[in-house]
Amino acid sequence: MVIIVGTGAGGAIIARELAKENIQVTIIEKGPYIKSGEAFNYYDKYNDSVDLLTTTCIGGATIVSMANMVRALDEELHEFGIDLTEEYDYVEKLVGVHQLDDSHIGRGTQLFLDAGRELGLNTLKMPKAIREEDCVQCGRCAFGCPADAKFSGKDFVDEAVEAGAKLITDAEVIEVISDNNKVKGVSYIKDNKKESIYADTVVLSAGAIGTTLILRQSGIEDAGSEIFFDPFVTVGGYLKDINFNTEVQMAGLVIGKNFVLSPHFSSFIKGNIDDKKVDDKDILSIMVKTADDCRGYVDSEGDVIKENTIQDIRYLAEGVATAGFILQKAGVDPSTIGSTVYRGAHPGGTAKIGKIVDSNQETEIEGLFVSDASVLPISPGKPPILTILALSKRLADYLKNR
Repeated sequence: MVIIVGTGAGGAIIARELAKENIQVTIIEKGPYIKSGEAFNYYDKYNDSVDLLTTTCIGGATIVSMANMVRALDEELHEFGIDLTEEYDYVEKLVGVHQLDDSHIGRGTQLFLDAGRELGLNTLKMPKAIREEDCVQCGRCAFGCPADAKFSGKDFVDEAVEAGAKLITDAEVIEVISDNNKVKGVSYIKDNKKESIYADTVVLSAGAIGTTLILRQSGIEDAGSEIFFDPFVTVGGYLKDINFNTEVQMAGLVIGKNFVLSPHFSSFIKGNIDDKKVDDKDILSIMVKTADDCRGYVDSEGDVIKENTIQDIRYLAEGVATAGFILQKAGVDPSTIGSTVYRGAHPGGTAKIGKIVDSNQETEIEGLFVSDASVLPISPGKPPILTILALSKRLADYLKNR
């Protein structure tokens, strides 16, 4: 039997792939099984110094993601003998990665795309895993899709359960059971009771922070000694009746040398504008995201302690300036342009390949594997879901052959 901890991008596809091969699988999820549209109620809270976007529920962070699907870290993974070409092809077909039809590109997104091209920037539609026939274009992607029109890990968990996998929800794994440096199972808390389940293979896919805490409790103390996340802000301003707030979010992309930009609505922007008559429908805004230098760590309580380098700030400033040019070219009143506070997304790097796990994503404990953003060697500065899915498909194939 294989125990999989977590139902985000990594754990979900491994559960699906193994269950469909009639391999006995038990999935353990810390959060509840919910409807996708309820996901906004399950965002996690960290310390006051870090505004980090993660969730604890079925599907993990994928359920509140924008379903953005880009390939990342190819060269960096090649250094560890990992070539994901076949896995990318498989996953992209499986989840239907494509650029959205023009029918789902709203006016605000089109202004972003046109302005980026006029400015000579590397501009394209964002590859996504969204089914246009189901999408109602409500602009609520980050709250959990009320129409179930986008991919999330929940999709694969449902398939795995249908194929025979067992799902345990509202259960927090606290440690991996091992003997003579070999996996024997896991212990978890459910309904205030400690329970154990046994298997000779365990995959941790509980996210960068959750996986870190389990690894530490299991004797791998170096886990979480580093952490990255993609720093981002949203920059925007006034453009009367643009109605961007109801569009599919992040449907465009500008790729800079040190940053990426994507049209992304934030209701906080209107707080920067003196005119009290400004409504959400009058805001056009752009997310500015960069990679970071991986300075920081996860403390013993699971809080993220984060530092930023001069390079982090410089790259973010470059992106903010470029976003300002795009907004002005798109028709936004330049006197109203402002920014949200600094936030972080896609935490990872806490159990890096080459440090905590080997190229097969196995730890020093035989039979204990990790497959989530924890294993990424550096910050991608891009949405990591597709890369995590491809790495996890690779691991699933390895476990099948094992």
